[in-house]
Amino acid sequence: MIHAVRTQQRDYSAIIERGCLARVAEFLPPQATSIFVVSEERVWDLYGSRIAEALRGRDHHVLFFPGGEVYKRLSAVETLAEQMVAHGADRASVVIGVGGGIVDDVAGFLAAVFMRGIPVIQVPTTLLAQVDASVGGKTGVNLCSGKNLIGSFHQPLVVLIDPLALASLPDREYRAGLFEIVKCGVITDADLFVTMCDQRERVLARDGAILERIISDSVRIKAEVVSADEKEGGLRRILNFGHTFGHALEAETAYERFLHGEAVGWGMKASVELSRLEGVLSSADAQAILACIDSYQSIPPLDGIDPSRIAARLRSDKKTVGGRTHFVLAERIGATRITADVSEANVLAAIQAALAA
Repeated sequence: MIHAVRTQQRDYSAIIERGCLARVAEFLPPQATSIFVVSEERVWDLYGSRIAEALRGRDHHVLFFPGGEVYKRLSAVETLAEQMVAHGADRASVVIGVGGGIVDDVAGFLAAVFMRGIPVIQVPTTLLAQVDASVGGKTGVNLCSGKNLIGSFHQPLVVLIDPLALASLPDREYRAGLFEIVKCGVITDADLFVTMCDQRERVLARDGAILERIISDSVRIKAEVVSADEKEGGLRRILNFGHTFGHALEAETAYERFLHGEAVGWGMKASVELSRLEGVLSSADAQAILACIDSYQSIPPLDGIDPSRIAARLRSDKKTVGGRTHFVLAERIGATRITADVSEANVLAAIQAALAA
């Protein structure tokens, strides 16, 4: 399956194909002088031999990133860039990101800023990265005060999504990625949402046919939205459903307690509660969404978190303009709206309800 992403910067394909990791060399520019693979050691132990074989005969170097949100900082990008310079990188070099969403973000940002921009190929190996981080060109790193506050839009040459890579994914990381797929269903595709609810056992069993279908549907949605709005000027903001609250939770817990997908899962619960409190979403649809999220049971305990501190964190979110935070609210399953006109009391109540759930 191939989904086209069409942007002002470049058009490219997101390819969903078993074994496509072995095709990575096919997409290198003819003028590429050297290739720099950014990965984590544990990921490279699993997939490195396939990537190395695909790059045989090409000048390439593997640069290891320690992994984890706590290391997703400018200092890590500087270290990687210095290693590239030491290996003779130039403006004809190419970066390949092999790993989860954090690696995708870091590798993409490294490519965006090295010598003012060199090409990047994304090879996502986690479910969350396959359905979200690798497609759309968003790259960046964290500040202590907030997630992804330093970054750039830098579209890849291609995204290679191999469903076989998910066989070795730990259960916690797999379940965390499923929340991004539930999100896609809630924001624009009621059929996908129903699939995630009704086919839960097959999804959790990593059934090949259902897995490829939900990955493909999610990538299609992301590709369509990004093609219509590359730099989040309007429509693309619907992809942030659950992320505004989730990013605040990650920052408040110093990026150490939750996986990104888990934080998004919790953030969706807060968003659903806010949508209901604002009178935008029916109680029946709210209950259905919350039940689907809870059915995947992957959000760690939420004890000891101060709701007022989460609310305060929202003010430094990327989507805050002129001191007003924009929220994505669900109108019904398959449709959303974006607004900054919400009650602060309802925001705090939504956080409290999601923390207590």
